[in-house]
Amino acid sequence: MKTSFVPKCLLTALLFSFSLSSCSVFRSTPYTPPAQRGKATAVRKPAGKPLKTVDTRTYQRSYVPDVVKVARTYTGTPYRSGGNGFDGIDCSGLIYAAFQTVGLQIPRISWQQSEVGYEVDVAEIRPGDLIFFVPDSGKAGYVSHAGIVTEVRSRNDIVFIHASSSRGVREDNLFSKYFKGRFVKAVRPF
Repeated sequence: MKTSFVPKCLLTALLFSFSLSSCSVFRSTPYTPPAQRGKATAVRKPAGKPLKTVDTRTYQRSYVPDVVKVARTYTGTPYRSGGNGFDGIDCSGLIYAAFQTVGLQIPRISWQQSEVGYEVDVAEIRPGDLIFFVPDSGKAGYVSHAGIVTEVRSRNDIVFIHASSSRGVREDNLFSKYFKGRFVKAVRPF
């Protein structure tokens, strides 16, 4: 009995694909650009801990201190658009890295991050909440910047960590003249 050429090619392709997927070299290992190979990065989930989502109470009690601690390890890291590591990071990358490191899932892009969880009033902001900004003071627009609240010292002293495009990763006050006029909303992610 003759078999057609197409099924043999299909069978060969399937066998080749299966052999590659069973090889440990080709398993889902994240790609690291050559310039970043061998450099430390915090965008790895903890060994043996799957990424997950949690309820608000668990997030506040169990995860916020670690999210803030991880984010602060990036203090002084230079800004790099699209960056994810200690050699350069952007605002949404900082949030993503901090959450990913403690085993929590969150989108990578700031406008997507602004859509998770639920919005909270400024008077209700707590450490671990995410805050979002537009590019121009006093104007509506798209979310272009984000940070993680690290401390609430008083009603007018809310500190957040972010990756500043001009100064790198640092902490600032939400009520400073620059940020107050650009503030859009605060979100509790879980």
